[in-house]
Amino acid sequence: MSTVDVTHETPVEVPEQGTVYFKLEVVVLPVSDVDRAKRFYTSLGWREDADFDISEAFRVLQFTPPGSTSSIIFGRGVTTADAGPVQGLLLAVYDIDAARAELVARGIDVSEVFHAAPFDRNAPRLSGRDPEGRPYFTMASFRDPDGNEWLLQEIKTRLPGR
Repeated sequence: MSTVDVTHETPVEVPEQGTVYFKLEVVVLPVSDVDRAKRFYTSLGWREDADFDISEAFRVLQFTPPGSTSSIIFGRGVTTADAGPVQGLLLAVYDIDAARAELVARGIDVSEVFHAAPFDRNAPRLSGRDPEGRPYFTMASFRDPDGNEWLLQEIKTRLPGR
């Protein structure tokens, strides 16, 4: 069994009076082989936050991508969902070429850069960057060993209010 010291690196944001903040903290990811998934997400350079091996029936691991305030968890007894393929897992990046190059250097099979309408599963993935240079439209993708698909989405300018 592993133990992890839990400390706060940054203070928790206090919402304005009368406002409740709902911040996405964790996404549960179904995997078929916990140790294989651990090796894969470690190879991405993601921070391992926890590996609690509680019993034969329960083990939970948590990983956080660099710069993210949200994490993924997976393990044994964590979810009843079948392993992969989860679609629509999105990593926002400022420079898609740099992000893609880093993953390729880590041995990850990443698609070529493409452009498509965000979240439109019927939209064709066209080769290269979005010709209009729109944020959210330029992407690349990779899959974990269970076929869970991660999209890298280049966002240099956010929509208003973001």
